[in-house]
Amino acid sequence: MGALDHLSNIFDCSSGRSSKLRKRKQLQTVEIKVKIDCEGCERKVRRAVEGMKGVNSVEVEPKQSKLTVVGYVDPQKVVSRVAHRTGKKVELWPYVPYDVVAHPYAPGVYDRKAPAGYVRYAEDPQVSQLARASSTEVRYTTAFSDENPAACVVM
Repeated sequence: MGALDHLSNIFDCSSGRSSKLRKRKQLQTVEIKVKIDCEGCERKVRRAVEGMKGVNSVEVEPKQSKLTVVGYVDPQKVVSRVAHRTGKKVELWPYVPYDVVAHPYAPGVYDRKAPAGYVRYAEDPQVSQLARASSTEVRYTTAFSDENPAACVVM
């Protein structure tokens, strides 16, 4: 912040507030999972969010049960507003693309209700252990591998 900005904040007489600096909201893309059955539900969900302050665009994907909001908004406020206005069960989008996860069929990651090409995002340490093999496991599996030219001669 420059010196002129600092001085203008100190000598600002237009507001009765103290000279605290207000934190600006960042432009965010908020993805929400909400069940959308028909065109009426889609319209209801869209109208619940369009009137919010700071919303730039709203995109509804009924086949994936997904609502995407772009703007200067707080994700938790968007979730609570959609839940309050529509009366539906609402949660932040819990899925990631299939390619991002190392073991998409691991317990806790695979979800039959997920849209095509997506799996559930999990920060569970047991699930992440499936993705990493220890050095001894790697050593044993590569020692007896057909692709390894220096593999065991017995094979």
